[in-house]
Amino acid sequence: MDGQAYIGDCLLQLKKLKAQAEQAIAQVKDGYLFAVLDPESNSIAIIMKHMAGNMRSRWTDFLTTDGEKPSRNRDAEFETQSSETRKEILAAWESGWTCTLDAIASLTPDDLGKTVTIRGEAHSVIAAVNRQLIHYGAHVGQIVLMAKHYAGADWKTLSIPRKKS
Repeated sequence: MDGQAYIGDCLLQLKKLKAQAEQAIAQVKDGYLFAVLDPESNSIAIIMKHMAGNMRSRWTDFLTTDGEKPSRNRDAEFETQSSETRKEILAAWESGWTCTLDAIASLTPDDLGKTVTIRGEAHSVIAAVNRQLIHYGAHVGQIVLMAKHYAGADWKTLSIPRKKS
């Protein structure tokens, strides 16, 4: 696969993840967006905040600065404020995705041979991109699982329904 094809496929896969998560989130009532399955788990809103914070940190000045920005407060991403709303969570989510997709779209095949750092550790651009694809995919899976749980019998499948293959 050539470099431009790789970049294009990364964008395609990220857009699919975003769409899948958003289709799941749309099926969740506001109260469930902030609900946790148990005291040690994260809510859908927390996962969204974490992803958004990670995205802004990793993809802002991706090629020129460390992917863990000093301004990021990762611990705060895992805290729910009683005043937070769906609208605020979705705005942060959208901001993170815009940052991510814009950064990847700006890459050139020559950039793929470069090295970037994340928390002071060197990564090839391809390795850094793949690392984030895996990270986001895992969290989207969590979002979908919880959304399906909360929607119950009202769940509308995001893929081929059972017994319809």
